[in-house]
Amino acid sequence: MQDTAPNQTPAPESAPESAPLAGLKVVELARVLAGPWIGQTLADLGAEVIKVESPAGDDTRRWGPPFIERDDGKGGVETVATYFHSANRGKTSIVCNFSDNADLKRLMALIDEADVVIENFKFGGLKKYGLDYDALSARNPGLIYASVTGFGQTGPRARQPGYDFLIQGMCGLMDLTGSPEHEPEKVGIAVTDIVTGLYGIIGIQAALIERTRSGKGQHVDLSLLDTGVALLSNQGMAHLMGGKNPTRVGNAHTSIVPYQVFPASDGHFVIACGNDGQFAALCQMLGMEGVAQDPDYATNPARVRHRDVLCPMIAARTSLRTKADLIAALEASGVPGGPINTVAEALAEPQVEARGMKIAPEGLAGLRTPIAFSRSPLVLDKAGPLLGNGTWAFRSRRTED
Repeated sequence: MQDTAPNQTPAPESAPESAPLAGLKVVELARVLAGPWIGQTLADLGAEVIKVESPAGDDTRRWGPPFIERDDGKGGVETVATYFHSANRGKTSIVCNFSDNADLKRLMALIDEADVVIENFKFGGLKKYGLDYDALSARNPGLIYASVTGFGQTGPRARQPGYDFLIQGMCGLMDLTGSPEHEPEKVGIAVTDIVTGLYGIIGIQAALIERTRSGKGQHVDLSLLDTGVALLSNQGMAHLMGGKNPTRVGNAHTSIVPYQVFPASDGHFVIACGNDGQFAALCQMLGMEGVAQDPDYATNPARVRHRDVLCPMIAARTSLRTKADLIAALEASGVPGGPINTVAEALAEPQVEARGMKIAPEGLAGLRTPIAFSRSPLVLDKAGPLLGNGTWAFRSRRTED
């Protein structure tokens, strides 16, 4: 059964709608997070994704606790970390030993029928098996081949291994994260892995569209460091165009005030004023008469210059009221603000429930790809695969044709 996103109207029984990428055939030679995130998202969008694993399986099958136990279909129980299931929904798994000639021959035949290959081996690591882009594209000229590495296919660091934590440090993100009084901090998820995966999906889909014009596939080169640097966005521009070297400001914002955490009488919450009108509404809500008209605070550039005076003034008012009271008052005043939720609280948020973000393919909890189409359904019925649950019988386009 296919799940539908919350704003979708199911198609009539007589004319079922297909998922956006139905018919796309993907071979995933990837493990851990960035590469599998590409494969999982393509699977949610309807692609047939075959995950090729070593006899030991993807490393993240053992990255626990916590673990999930389920029937392995052979009279036993498979125990797999929840980490694996977070990035491998919707796929079929086959076991392949690249050093076994028979397995390698079957894998190449599989790729001959594929539209996309995803791999995240070290630079040049697949060449000795004939699984590099040049070798596979010679066999299948329309193949889109996406490589995910720490540093890309070119440059002085191309042969070096790269991991999310290392990249967060190198790309400048850690120097922008945390309090200026404390050591730099990483983001609480593997952000460069996941965003590289998202850029990978964009690159693959763009290459597929270009293939409709040229008839040719191509190599999509994805680097965690490239992604981390791209994520610098406005902070990078501040340096490139203004000569500024931005650094940590904790929960404040370098360019917008007030846009940070404030105290309540029973904890903390967020205020995020994006314009002067919202600031005026905030001042009215907090009983700060005349502040919004004061030249020191009337415009955002002025507020940025005088943040050290303004923000303590706001905090003195908010600290007298409860979080619930303040959040309700902000909403009523049209001022963006909200709670600082735990993971459990975020997943229990009524809006998250209403949007259908929590799913349970084959009885295993998960979080859906956050895209909702007006017509096309996502494919969310398959959990992460049991190791080796598939066969080499990839549906052939030649047979279908």
